Amino acid sequence: MRPLIQVNDSEKYEGPAKLKIWWLVVAILAAGTVVVLGLILGPASLGVREVLVEVLDRLPFIDTDSGLSAREQAIVWEIRLPRVVLGLLVGAMLATAGASYQGVFRNPLADPYLLGVAAGAGFGATVAIVSGLGDGIGTFDAVPMLAFAGALIAVTLTYLVGFSTGRIDPVTSLVLAGVAVASFFTAVQTFVQQRDSETIRQVYFFVLGQLRTAGWDEVLLISPYVGTCLLILLLLRRRLDVLGVGDEEAGSLGVDVRLVRLVAVLAASLGTAAVVAVSGLIGFVGIIVPHTIRLIFGFSYRIILPLTILFGGAFLVGADLVARLALEPAEIPIGVVTAFMGAPFFVLVLRTSRRL
Repeated sequence: MRPLIQVNDSEKYEGPAKLKIWWLVVAILAAGTVVVLGLILGPASLGVREVLVEVLDRLPFIDTDSGLSAREQAIVWEIRLPRVVLGLLVGAMLATAGASYQGVFRNPLADPYLLGVAAGAGFGATVAIVSGLGDGIGTFDAVPMLAFAGALIAVTLTYLVGFSTGRIDPVTSLVLAGVAVASFFTAVQTFVQQRDSETIRQVYFFVLGQLRTAGWDEVLLISPYVGTCLLILLLLRRRLDVLGVGDEEAGSLGVDVRLVRLVAVLAASLGTAAVVAVSGLIGFVGIIVPHTIRLIFGFSYRIILPLTILFGGAFLVGADLVARLALEPAEIPIGVVTAFMGAPFFVLVLRTSRRL
């Protein structure tokens, strides 16, 4: 029987839990399924066989004919596949950031926007849109660039404010600082937005989240950030398990608690800032996916983080499919879809945490 480590009043973590190969297989199959669906479903219907053959045709040493026209091939490679890959990256990062925040702050309701990332990104995007500097599409468009800058500024301010007080617990101080910084940036964003009412609709769509692409530009823009941050968080998964026993106990076991917390929060925040810059504010992914994995597979971060990457990407691509197809040809902001699923889930997690 594996020993349980008591984390707080709301969670228990299993120390020596190990990731099983068949769990990874299930996660990969789930991600692969939504990728295929994302390629074949849309205004222009494409056959499953044709799309799969077309993908195989691009692999080395394979030469076959999918039967797709040049227009249909362009739809697959220049429109749908970039959007699917972007969804995988954004979903994986948001879900993993949420799981990491929950481990660092020992709070089951922590999410990727806890430290003001969303408010800072929203402010930066609003400034770009109101100024007429861009439309949010393309590698060097001002909207993602200023959104990214705003998110980083917000996180930096949160850290400066949070660690400027030495009298209270660092976890509590960071959370309170994040609330204050988010409130400030939200107020400034509202002020800027109201001064130019003609751009409210565009800002509104950014705030609700979207996966718009101009080919592979957005994917190439965020891939280095997402890849680096996910790797760092994966390397910290064992230490996140140890943090669950409390700061004093973790320190006695040889873990530099302050350093681990700093690196984990910075990696999660940087990755979140990068994906929010191109996707807007997509909520609840960082709560729904990690908690579902906990309920099914276990509480150890050795299990949670690898599976969260795969299921997080699959979840967001699936949500994007719903957003694209529910009111076709119109498109629902993807943040509406995730909020529709996430709000009841949030209440469920809250009630469950209170009972434990």
